[in-house]
Amino acid sequence: MIHPPYLQKGSVIGITCPAGFVSHDRVSYAVETLRNMDYEVVIGDTVGSEHYYFSGNDEARRKDLQCMLDDISIHAILMGRGGYGMSRIIDELDFTKFQQNPKWICGFSDITVLHSHILNNFGIATMHSPMCGAFKPDTITQPHMLNFFDAIAGKPLNHQTIHSEYNRTGEASAVLTGGNLAILAHLTGSASEVDTDGKILFIEDIGEYLYNTDRLLLNLKRAGKLDKLAALIVGGFTDVQDTERPFGQTVNEIILDKVKEYDYPVCFNFPAGHQEINYTLTLGGMHHLKVTKQGGELELIK
Repeated sequence: MIHPPYLQKGSVIGITCPAGFVSHDRVSYAVETLRNMDYEVVIGDTVGSEHYYFSGNDEARRKDLQCMLDDISIHAILMGRGGYGMSRIIDELDFTKFQQNPKWICGFSDITVLHSHILNNFGIATMHSPMCGAFKPDTITQPHMLNFFDAIAGKPLNHQTIHSEYNRTGEASAVLTGGNLAILAHLTGSASEVDTDGKILFIEDIGEYLYNTDRLLLNLKRAGKLDKLAALIVGGFTDVQDTERPFGQTVNEIILDKVKEYDYPVCFNFPAGHQEINYTLTLGGMHHLKVTKQGGELELIK
């Protein structure tokens, strides 16, 4: 795997919105914070722009992201928000210059499309991280946000998880991949599909019905994405919904049911995803995972 250069004082961070609409107000505190930390910030044309649900039409969003991918003076790209829209433009992006001068791609949710595409096709590491909306006066000094700043600066990363009765104990050292479960299933069979063989897979999601979580996992399982894992990490599954007639299993029970015939470790309660506490993960980085009955520990090795 190729790791883009980490950031230093004076490094330039571009902010763009390749998916859903985001207002100037929502990114303004992120811009202020990054500049106060001695980073330069370039704001893309899609910030504050709107086209129905999106932050501009497909061509406008593609062009804005393409410019930042190509610009060698930009050292990292922080997404304004997720939502939906990356899969509408991913096949029109040209990664030639990005491959020649890799930079950190930072975001999560719908940005899983971009993470998976880059890892699968080019072997370049990216960051599953908070986006601009997470930058708030009352959260900016919280451990998960300080962790983001450590990650982009290349400082050591070590994550601890709390106890879960669903944990399956064990250890694994492997490359980390994954992201939003619905997006990972959506990408199956495409040029952007996730490569899970021999890897630690991270999954998270928001707002899904229990039966649909079951269906999404079955999609990955039938595609062979769960049978050759080194380990599985389960992040936040928030705003879970159920039908009038109960599905009959919790999210954790659904997940364990899909991997019951495999013997790799499974770590629940990982503090990342669509939730207030959203730690940064280096997708494409080599990690060591240790899962015990007391909890889990994930360390970025390189």
